[in-house]
Amino acid sequence: MIDPSNFDMRVKFGHKYFDSPVFTASGCAGSGKELSQFFSLTELGAVVTKSIALKPRSGRPTPRMAETPSGMLNSIGLQGPGIDQFLEDDIPWLVANQARIIVSISGETVDDYASLARRLRVVPGLSGIEVNISCPNVENRGLVFACDPVASRDVIEAVRRNIGGELPIIAKLSPDVTDIVEIAGEVISAGADGLALINTLLGMVIDIDKQRPKLAGKTGGLSGPAIRPVAVRAIYQVHSKFKNVPILGMGGVTSGKDALEMIFAGASAVSVGTANFGNPTAAIKVKREIRELLMERGFNSISEAVGVAHNE
Repeated sequence: MIDPSNFDMRVKFGHKYFDSPVFTASGCAGSGKELSQFFSLTELGAVVTKSIALKPRSGRPTPRMAETPSGMLNSIGLQGPGIDQFLEDDIPWLVANQARIIVSISGETVDDYASLARRLRVVPGLSGIEVNISCPNVENRGLVFACDPVASRDVIEAVRRNIGGELPIIAKLSPDVTDIVEIAGEVISAGADGLALINTLLGMVIDIDKQRPKLAGKTGGLSGPAIRPVAVRAIYQVHSKFKNVPILGMGGVTSGKDALEMIFAGASAVSVGTANFGNPTAAIKVKREIRELLMERGFNSISEAVGVAHNE
């Protein structure tokens, strides 16, 4: 078996290296304060923050969460403090705790994303930007940016223009599209250094006693193990077309085995999200198991394993 001390766990997005292939998933760990009670955030590849907007958002009305078989449905509505308070409180805390930081941003217009990128460009201590384009575009009758190739390209071009070339841009894509490879191609050509695959799937749960949707917002995002096969499929399809573009895989990762499926499909790293709610040390467990499983199979590094399921 490979000597664990010689196993290379590093992954790369753009110009930045990360010491671990396990990140948090945006929205499932805030800015890491809760998880820091259980382990050092330096154990993570990066803390991907909850998506932040220009102004504070109260989110959608309650109830806004519902359990589903092998998953959960959420309709939080990107609740958050807004960029000003985020930069004042969260970033200094993360820097002080030596976390690698990827800030996830969201907006209702292309100008929103551009403004957020300008604000973040001058912030020290960041390792990347996740552009969450799975948000409704208010300029286009609420169409989700990531469901339209042109809108997706416009957002990434605006972020790249305003963030500069130092910080890697990771575009977070929605699985609720006919051809995710087409969307991936547009954001890559617009300047994305990597892709986050996948965001939640749109779903609904009906309360059969009240005979109404369980969520006040009616629909919500489905996450957890139920969506993992969809994520693996999306990663595999996109990696087949864009083998040199790193992918941050996510969607139901609860174990090293789950993570390995995504890595073999083409992910360079994985994010742990919903699993954190049941086990706050899930990311550390996944990290340990990835190393053990790859060493058992004769791999010397994460990079050697990326996309091996494509080999004939």
